[in-house]
Amino acid sequence: MTPLSRPVLTQTDWLEAAAAHRARARAWTQPVRERKARGDKHPLHDFLHTYYQLSLGKLERWYPGFGVVLEDCEEARRAFPERHYRFTEGTCRADPGLLEEKARKRLRFVRHLLQATRARPPNFACHGLHEWAMVYRGTMLRHGETIPLRLPQEEIDALVNSRPLCCSHFDAFRFFAPEARSLNCLQLDLRAREDNEQPGCVHANMDLYKWAAKSLPWISSDLLWECFHLALKAREIDMRASPYDLSSFGHEPIAVETRVGRSEYEQEQRLLAEEARPLRDGLIRQLDKVLAAD
Repeated sequence: MTPLSRPVLTQTDWLEAAAAHRARARAWTQPVRERKARGDKHPLHDFLHTYYQLSLGKLERWYPGFGVVLEDCEEARRAFPERHYRFTEGTCRADPGLLEEKARKRLRFVRHLLQATRARPPNFACHGLHEWAMVYRGTMLRHGETIPLRLPQEEIDALVNSRPLCCSHFDAFRFFAPEARSLNCLQLDLRAREDNEQPGCVHANMDLYKWAAKSLPWISSDLLWECFHLALKAREIDMRASPYDLSSFGHEPIAVETRVGRSEYEQEQRLLAEEARPLRDGLIRQLDKVLAAD
């Protein structure tokens, strides 16, 4: 079926879809704006808007994604720039033919990384010790201004020294305290991230939000929003398993320094990986379609 033979989403229907998405997103983004205006920091949620760097406005914006044909109108001309969208015969659609080679190369990289991650067997034995390795010996307390450690530094160091570190995610490994990097079973390098990322990793699943954001406007806002919610869930698991005390933010620890805590973390990790699987598959399918299109 050619793009113009697909059913066309009427102006009324797509404007309603855009308004519904904006309202859904603003239930999250408006409290973030208010918190920022007060100068309040949140050690879990701020990460989703600083590390991933997708603006709140773009999270609120509705993207139909590739393959959806809209009725052309004045609102469409304002909402969808001709840099990515083709306006023809009374319709508007995202057109991969308008992709510059640099952007096409980025999408190919994202697809390859997602495919490589999906193909690798999951590892559920890391027990979230990356956050412990980051504060090893107390030289790099990233959240020290907002939350205290829940254990003495010597107990944190003892746990790092007593168990194997098997972090497979470069963007976690690069924040390890310098003294902890040699303790990891993998000496990770940015250029080799496609050789190491695996679908059991909390950070690799959190990063689906990053790859969805980098794939805009070719994926839909619905898929982006699902990836965002998964990232929020992953971030909470990540920090609950850390040596920081999040009780003042309403989160009880996953005490990975104990056998029971490690079992709890692995269970959460497995559930998250299961939830991430169809989202990763969806991103790959959509990128396949975009990159195969003329």
